[in-house]
Amino acid sequence: MAGDLDKIDLKILKAMQEDASRSAAEIAEAVGLSQSPCWRRIQRLKDEGYISKIVAVLNPEKLNLRTQLFVQIKMSRAHPVDKDEFAAVVKAFPEVMECHVILGAFDFLLRIVAQDIQAYEKFFFEKLARIPGIQEVNSYVGISEIKATTALPLKV
Repeated sequence: MAGDLDKIDLKILKAMQEDASRSAAEIAEAVGLSQSPCWRRIQRLKDEGYISKIVAVLNPEKLNLRTQLFVQIKMSRAHPVDKDEFAAVVKAFPEVMECHVILGAFDFLLRIVAQDIQAYEKFFFEKLARIPGIQEVNSYVGISEIKATTALPLKV
C-alpha cells in the first residue's frame, strides 16, 4: 500500500519516473541518501511491486509511428464475448498500446499507433474487424498531442 511508503521512498519513485537510467548513486544524491541505503530501498520497492518494470520510452516520430488513434469498441449483446477472450486477442496486436474496459455506451477503449492512416486501415480490416462479437467500432485520429506522460502524480 502507498501508506507504507515514507517521503524518501516517494522521492525515489519520483526520481525513477523522471529517469530510471540513472545509477543508484545518482538517485541517492537526488533524494538525499547514501548509495547503499538507496539501492536497498530501490530493491525493496521492486520486490514489493511498486516498481513493476523499468523500460525505455521510445520516440514514435523517430520510428515512423506518427498516427495515434483512439478506438471505441462495442461488443454484440446477441453474441456475448468473454472479456478475457477479447483481451487475449487484443494483447497479441503490437499496434494496440493500451486497452481499457470502460463503462458507458462502449465496452472497450483502445489506443493504437500506426505509421499512417493507411496502415491503420490495413490493421482494422485484417485484424481488428475480424474479432468475433464486435458490433460497433468508432475510431478517432489524434491530430496533435498536448500531454503524454508515464509519471504517476506522487505526493512528495
